[in-house]
Amino acid sequence: MDPYADVESSDYSINPNIVASASSSSPPAATTPSRYENQKRRDWNTFCQYLKNHRPPLALSRCSGANVLEFLRYLDQFGKTKVHTPVCPFYGHPNPPCPCPCPLRQAWGSLDALIGRLRAAYEESGGQPEMNPFGARAVRLYLREVRDLQSKARGISYEKKKRKRPPQQEHQQFPNNSSFQAFTLPPGDHT
Repeated sequence: MDPYADVESSDYSINPNIVASASSSSPPAATTPSRYENQKRRDWNTFCQYLKNHRPPLALSRCSGANVLEFLRYLDQFGKTKVHTPVCPFYGHPNPPCPCPCPLRQAWGSLDALIGRLRAAYEESGGQPEMNPFGARAVRLYLREVRDLQSKARGISYEKKKRKRPPQQEHQQFPNNSSFQAFTLPPGDHT
């Protein structure tokens, strides 16, 4: 018996015409997908493969925020970011002087970007935005928890960067005693 019999491969595909048209306004055949689009496709394929290998295999339509959290925890084993535990002497130090046995994890910024790409890919593959498991409250809370934990453990602030606003142009104001006179229209037809 085929363990993937109930998992249709069409459930997992991103429509290439949608991806190409989303990246530019020119015809799909003439465009090369952007770096972002390529990464999004690779991430989507990785997640879909994870669902297929899940025991029991999961159809995309039955995927929930809990499955997304499982996937993110699974990815931690491939992480390259040292996250110090509270008992580590280097907890809270951004540049420890020597190695320690603390685990390597996926960096918060990488997970945040990954979820953003998967969220977009889900909708491009035909999923409804209100059913998007990547936008689930549990996923947002998990990302916030990871950000806060890594911020404390690594001694790095993850504050949002303040957007630089263009300097405001000063409006020319007329002083009260200027020779500026209000222009009034004579009574009659004002068309």
